[in-house]
Amino acid sequence: MTEPIVVVGAALIDTGRLLAARRSAPPELAGRWELPGGKVEPGETPEAALARELREELGVAAEVGERIPGEWPLRPPYVLQIWTARLLPASPDPKPLQDHDDLRWLTPAELWDVPWLDQDVEAVRKIAARL
Repeated sequence: MTEPIVVVGAALIDTGRLLAARRSAPPELAGRWELPGGKVEPGETPEAALARELREELGVAAEVGERIPGEWPLRPPYVLQIWTARLLPASPDPKPLQDHDDLRWLTPAELWDVPWLDQDVEAVRKIAARL
């Protein structure tokens, strides 16, 4: 059995709001919302991977915080882990640069206004308790 490949997602929180990103690709995920992030590359820590992915996907500089308890299965061999993150003071505003066509800052009351990807729903529930 192969080791699972970790995909990291960011609970990017700013002034009590959570950043959601709408997928533009692949076609079967397009239009659904997720926590931004991506695959951990060999030799990379999850925290370093998440900081890199946020830079590549959103053009931001972020400080990665703590891991949200839990791990969610994606298509094999991938598993999703979520970490808290915050924008660094000098960071530009996030922009959808790769794999996304829209971003929204969601207040706790708005968290369920977007159609989340199935695998992100449980993580968003855990994050909601922290907002």
